Amino acid sequence: MENFIDTPPSELAPTLQRLRSNWQASKPDYAQRMDDLGRLRHALRLRMDEMAEAVGKDFSHRAKAETRIADGMTVLNDIDHLRKHLRKWMRPTRVGVGWRFLPARAQVRPMPLGVVGVIAPWNYPVNLALIPLATALAAGNHVYLKPSEHTPHTARFLRSLLAEAIAPGRVAVATGGADIGAAFAGLPFDHLVFTGSTAVGRKVMAAAAAHLTPLTLELGGKSPALIAEDYPIEHAAARIATGKWFNCGQTCIAPDYVLVPKGKRDALTKALRDEVIARYGENLTNLDDYTRIINAGQYNRLKGYLDDAKSRGIERVTLAGHADPAQRLLPPTLLLDPSDDALIMQEEIFGPLLPIKSYRSLDEAIAYINAHDRPLALYPFSHNRATVEKILHGTLAGGVSVNDTLFHFAIGNLPFGGVGPSGMGAYHGRAGFDAMSKQLPVFWQARRSGGDLLKPPYSKAKWLIDLIVR
Repeated sequence: MENFIDTPPSELAPTLQRLRSNWQASKPDYAQRMDDLGRLRHALRLRMDEMAEAVGKDFSHRAKAETRIADGMTVLNDIDHLRKHLRKWMRPTRVGVGWRFLPARAQVRPMPLGVVGVIAPWNYPVNLALIPLATALAAGNHVYLKPSEHTPHTARFLRSLLAEAIAPGRVAVATGGADIGAAFAGLPFDHLVFTGSTAVGRKVMAAAAAHLTPLTLELGGKSPALIAEDYPIEHAAARIATGKWFNCGQTCIAPDYVLVPKGKRDALTKALRDEVIARYGENLTNLDDYTRIINAGQYNRLKGYLDDAKSRGIERVTLAGHADPAQRLLPPTLLLDPSDDALIMQEEIFGPLLPIKSYRSLDEAIAYINAHDRPLALYPFSHNRATVEKILHGTLAGGVSVNDTLFHFAIGNLPFGGVGPSGMGAYHGRAGFDAMSKQLPVFWQARRSGGDLLKPPYSKAKWLIDLIVR
């Protein structure tokens, strides 16, 4: 791979200007957009092993299958969806004008905005860079990408991949630390997509406000799984285990805590232990499939949650293995009925620690969810349709998977986005295409129009005014 030097701050604005000038000179048509998406897909597919190796280096170890699924399959799936529907999405949509304005006609045209900025996080460093990038390209924009400074090997891979797949002048990559990220967020983009923490999202929004840059903010929060009385505990445990310990819990929509009927907590604890042992071995002997914590700072933060819980006398259940700070290895761990003042219940966990909270009634569980910030995801578990509808009606989240976890993210036809502290706006599929386009209203006046009569002296048009004002 080429020599890799972080982007000097002085290059950010000129690079954006070049991207915008190139876009203005030659706005991508359907053929260009399809070609860019096809070339990106082909290049990524051929370099999948290289991608997994780069991501693995950044994590020190990440399960290769998880990288292929979460950072490979998801991107290929979204590109396929974009290419399949792009021609239809680009067509102007005719809209009615109403009888008062006949015989005029009107339409809505999706128009590209210009240059879209993308700030990607470290937890899924390819997925959360390339899906918004591909969506912006599909909408006819150029793209300036800022990968996370915590995944430098992946950033190198992305720069190389995009240089191979997309002709120069349509996509650029900026790299560097928090200072570059802050300066990048303050550039006058035509749209900016940020994925990351709520705290950083507030800073990005403040930086973008100087230019009134439209934003898509994909943030996080504490996403609950709610197991109803009727749902089999073992089945819930299997699906919650997948959502929680995939990528070692470093997922913005991972179940952050579980609400379980009082009296079933111990059964859930046993079922989760059985799941972990079956997947990773009683002593975490299957470490190849267990991802490490990304860096020492994140490891120490998570360790701090455990230390705080211990100081408060909260029962801790390690499901398999033991911690190894040298490897940044933190085992799957449950915290049973932690109090709300515990640190682990105040902040998004983003790791393999899972609080289990008992509830006495469904109303109590719903009230608990509503007493906190609206989550990015919600996972109701029930085979009773009325119960599920009660949960959906009584709460509001960014997205929902019923009787499973994570999967709503991967469905191209579903918009993905948060609400309130968990984000604003949405992308994926048509939602992303629309968000990164200007829905341009166009009114076509007829050769002859009643509007020509609506001028002083209005007494001459009184009959027409009386007709339309009724």
